[in-house]
Amino acid sequence: MTPRLKELYLKNIKPALKDQFGLKNLYMGPKIEKVILNMGLGLDGNDSKILKSCEEDLGKITGQKPVITKFKKSVANFKTRKGSNAGLKVTLRKNKMYEFLDRLVNIALPRIKDFRGLSANGFDKFGNYTFGIKEHIIFPEVSFDRADKVRGLDITIVISSQKKEHSFALLEKLNFPFIKKGDN
Repeated sequence: MTPRLKELYLKNIKPALKDQFGLKNLYMGPKIEKVILNMGLGLDGNDSKILKSCEEDLGKITGQKPVITKFKKSVANFKTRKGSNAGLKVTLRKNKMYEFLDRLVNIALPRIKDFRGLSANGFDKFGNYTFGIKEHIIFPEVSFDRADKVRGLDITIVISSQKKEHSFALLEKLNFPFIKKGDN
C-alpha cells in the first residue's frame, strides 16, 4: 500500500511544482531522496543500558533498527575516545521515509510545547533541510514514563533540487510548518 503522503506528492504536488517553476517535465522538480535521523549521546554512549534504551526508542520512532556511530578522533576537552560510541543514526528511504514525514508533520511537531514553526534558515547550499528537535518524547511511539532522560534529535531531509527555493516550496506543499516572515 502506498503511503498517503507519497500519493499526495505524486498526484498533486509534483505537477503543481512543475507549473509553479515552469519546468519542462515532472522529473526536473524537487524530490525527497532520504531522511536521516541522528541522536548524539555524548558521554552516555559508553553506558550499555542507556544505549540500548535510546536504540529502542529510535527504532520505535522510525520503524527501523538504528546504527551505532563511533567517534573518529579522540578529543580530550570533550572526553571522547576514538572508536567509542558517539550516538545513533537511521537513514529512511522510499515508503518508510514518507510515512515518517507524515507522522512528523501531522502528529509530532504539533505536540512540541510553545511551538511557533520551523526556521527557514535550515537549508544548505544544496537544498537539503536540517532541523533539531529538543525532545524525542514528542513522538507518540515513545512512552513518556519509560524514557529515562529526554534527548534531542537532528533530522536531515535530503532533497534533489536545483535551488533552495524549490526545496522550500516542496516542504511547504508537504505542510511543513515554517515561520512566516513578520511573525514573532
